This record gives sequence, C-alpha cells and structure tokens, in this order.
Amino acid sequence: MTFVGKKFPNLSVNAMNDLGDTFKINILEEAQKNNKKVVLFWYPKDFTFVCPTELRAFQAALGEFEKRNTIVIGASCDTAEVHFAWLNTSKENGGIEGVTYPILADSNRNLASTLGILDIVSEQYDEETGAVILEGDNVTYRATYLIDEQGMVFHEGINHMPLGRNINEYLRLIDAYAHVQENGEVCPANWEEGKEAMTANRKGVAEYLTSLAN
Repeated sequence: MTFVGKKFPNLSVNAMNDLGDTFKINILEEAQKNNKKVVLFWYPKDFTFVCPTELRAFQAALGEFEKRNTIVIGASCDTAEVHFAWLNTSKENGGIEGVTYPILADSNRNLASTLGILDIVSEQYDEETGAVILEGDNVTYRATYLIDEQGMVFHEGINHMPLGRNINEYLRLIDAYAHVQENGEVCPANWEEGKEAMTANRKGVAEYLTSLAN
C-alpha cells in the first residue's frame, strides 16, 4: 500500500540522538507542529556497510535540507541503545559519530509494519495449527518518505538492500514540490530549480515541448 497523497501514519516511535537522549517522535506531528517538510529515511541495520555511507551523506547535506525548511530523520528497527553505540563509533570503525539528526528506534516494528517496508521474504505454515509463519530478516528496505507541512506524503521510494540512495534527488524533489506549492505549475521530467516548469493543460505541455526543440 502506498501512502503517497495520504497523511503519514499517526504513530509515535522511540528515537535517539547523538546526546544520548531517548524520546518519542511522531512524524505527522513533527511536520504539522513545526510547519516543516520531513525527509524520513529507513535503513536496514546499524553496524552494517552501505548504511553508514547513507547516514553520513544525509548529515553532509543537512544544511541544504535546513535551507529548504526540511527536517531529516533516520530510522531502523534497532533499539535506541544500539543507535547510541553506533553514534559513538568513529568512521574509522564503521560508525556514524558526528551524525546529529534523530534516528527512530522502531524496535517493535509497529511503524515499519504499518508502512509495509519490512523484508519478509517467505511464508511457512505450521502443520498443526495452519498458522502462517513469516520468515525473513525482519529489517526494513531502504525506504524514503518526503512529507509536506500538513503531514501528507508527496514522495515514497524503496531501494533493495545493496542500493544506496542519491541524496541530491531528494533535494530536487523537495525543490520541485515547493515550486508546485508556490506557483501552481507542474514540474516536467528532469526539472531542477531555476528551470522552466509548465501549466497542467494541453497548451502548457505543447509550449513546453516546443521550447525543448528550440
């Protein structure tokens, strides 16, 4: 089930930050009460391989997201304690020391299950009871959600485990959605900030396509 065009689930989840504070975060409320966009990115597991490159890439771009009135929040199904241990591990040892945005600790998998992003790879059946037993790593895919100031999801994307994300694409999507919000135009393929957008009618698309040929 996709959440694009819908409100993000109204669920509170434990979170951890680099100061060692454990607290609750409700993504929907974060967007609405702060009147900010939110980028929520899920990764499979702490102390792994592609994951720290992504967390560090989001940290490096944190200023760009802040310029766009956007909060960055990471998430996995590890516990808050494991997050804190990873936050205190240097990059020389594969850690994410220096990451300052909060990380959800969805250890009971309530939010991940609601979003449908858990890696459940097969079903087995109990011969005595007939119950379905789900088997898999029980971690999340690399799912990313962009949420607007009203808590509505305007982008949802899921990568398989080996595929790291391109952070610049999320900045581009935030720019594009902000342009739609502010100007009422739609953004064509490969649109970037400063490029021509178009009106959503036949005349608009005809004018835009004609301009590409000139």
